[in-house]
Amino acid sequence: MKKLFFFIAFVSSYLYTNGQKVTGCGFKVPPRSLLKTNFQSVYEAKQIINNMKDTIHWTENFSVKEQNGIRNAYATIINKIRWIIYDNNFLEDIDAYASTKWASISVLAHEMGHHYYNHTISGSGSTPPKEIEADAFSGYVMQKLGATLNESVAAITAIASDRASATHPAKRDRVAAITKGWNQAKTEGTGNTGPGNTGGGTSGGNTGGNTGGNTGNTGGNTGGGNTGNLPPADDASWISLTVQSTKDEKVLLSDDGKNYQAADIKAGEAFIFRFEIYEYGWLKLPYFNGYRTFKLMHGKDYSILWNRRTKNWTVVEVPN
Repeated sequence: MKKLFFFIAFVSSYLYTNGQKVTGCGFKVPPRSLLKTNFQSVYEAKQIINNMKDTIHWTENFSVKEQNGIRNAYATIINKIRWIIYDNNFLEDIDAYASTKWASISVLAHEMGHHYYNHTISGSGSTPPKEIEADAFSGYVMQKLGATLNESVAAITAIASDRASATHPAKRDRVAAITKGWNQAKTEGTGNTGPGNTGGGTSGGNTGGNTGGNTGNTGGNTGGGNTGNLPPADDASWISLTVQSTKDEKVLLSDDGKNYQAADIKAGEAFIFRFEIYEYGWLKLPYFNGYRTFKLMHGKDYSILWNRRTKNWTVVEVPN
């Protein structure tokens, strides 16, 4: 029953941010608009989705359902059939709010991305890594459909939440993911066979093929392999973490903000690592009331220091 609850929450729940509804994919629900776009019905939605599949040469079969009044669009699986369910008024309002017809199309591409990466079969609900992958997929498909980068990020820019949460990333990270997918598609040009792991995540297994991701692993860290020819210790894009202690210390690292992995930081030695999913991740340290969480960025060096006044560990960025 608990698993079923989380599955339902993934496809249809609302969050609330400052009194405003937010969909399960982290989209703020725009106000109703008197303006009407050319987005008319389930038939057009199905045609758009089929066009997306044809563009990336993906043969997965979809069912599309219009359900007005839900103020949402979501991907789900019902009786082993993949569905994208949407509110036509919701998509029209997004177009009006973002001032472009591409906004609603990018939302449909985002939901299609959840199916492409098999997010809907996990039963774990929305997570930042899943949303980032779906966003990057959206950017990839939008470029293939002929949208400009500005048109591709219009919906996210207009209706994404500014702050990250346990279920969805912050707006700036979602814009970055769409941009990454869009640029990948532009670099590939024509003749591609579908996007790989454009978000850099780990939930692949789609029928279109997942060629992304990193293969290396250094020092038991949570991240992936070296992206260049330099060793990790000399590659400025990696994270260097040291601890000001006379003994080895254990910390907790996470690339999705939910699942943490223990890592041993040896006294006097730098721990060099990368995160897989984002260009950043989370570090958790013991604190007087439990744990304190810090955000670490790729391309930065950090030092863990003991604060003798508060009797707690803290993290500082090492200046360049």
